[in-house]
Amino acid sequence: MAFFDKLRPLAEARQHLADLGVDTIHVVMDEILSATEAVINGRRSILVGTNNYLGLTFDPACIEASCRAAREEGTGTTGSRMANGTLTGHVALEKELAAFYDQKEAIVFSTGFVANLGMLSSLRGRGDVILLDADCHASIYDGCRLSGADFVRFRHNDADHMDERLRRLGDRAANTLIVVEGIYSMFGDQAALKEIVAVKNKYGAFLMVDEAHSLGVLGAHGRGCAEEAGVENEVDFIVGTFSKSLAAIGGFCVSNHPELELIRYASRPYIFTASSSPSAIASTREALKIIQHRPELRQQLWENANQLYWGLQELGYALGPEPSPV
Repeated sequence: MAFFDKLRPLAEARQHLADLGVDTIHVVMDEILSATEAVINGRRSILVGTNNYLGLTFDPACIEASCRAAREEGTGTTGSRMANGTLTGHVALEKELAAFYDQKEAIVFSTGFVANLGMLSSLRGRGDVILLDADCHASIYDGCRLSGADFVRFRHNDADHMDERLRRLGDRAANTLIVVEGIYSMFGDQAALKEIVAVKNKYGAFLMVDEAHSLGVLGAHGRGCAEEAGVENEVDFIVGTFSKSLAAIGGFCVSNHPELELIRYASRPYIFTASSSPSAIASTREALKIIQHRPELRQQLWENANQLYWGLQELGYALGPEPSPV
């Protein structure tokens, strides 16, 4: 077997797309015009694939906070959170996230992907079980693999199948970590959190919800699917990212478990990765304030999402199961 044979099917698929005149990888934004428009291959285009749900990438307050932080603290930390990469902004953001979610503890990671890797690989290990929705994000699957735990899938958004999986685990069910997403990135549907929490409580398991696509999108205060479903106090860990509604880069986890603080000493993705830049942290903090004080942005988002969803459905397009910003 030649060294690159593993990649041969990908090369063939890429060539097939090229023959059709399609290039999904090398889409380059020649010029960003606004939060919703860019020039791509010389054409002015509407950005319908962006995760910039509230349009905050061009918010003046976020831009000013980002520029000010870069001028005062430099362009990067050049170190991990355990070395020289924790600045006052990182600590302040953790406190603000904990207050926003009304949770006792918060940790800021370098990206949302790293947050899932860091949490899952630290919370569970060999001999443990992670039970995850089949449609979970790649970062969740990779975190499960990195943990060394046994991971078992249940059918997408099927609380009854999740119940069946837990029942078969017997005594191991009580220490099982269940992982779901608030809004799923593949089809944009929301987690059936009320039903999932009921099953979780039945077995005394633990629950992590990835609110990457639901932060700033769902809930009376924009806290996500758990807030929307009224089950925030029954979710053990909420993970999220700054790269969508918060219009920056970074990730986090909040929890009422005091043991969350110990993740800092156990998580290799936290310890051995450079921390988020001062400018990213500063703009995230500003965006978090905006989410709390400008609910009309969320209202406008849903008006847009509903109009597009039902309009496309009338035109005969095959869509996800429900209206969604995804």
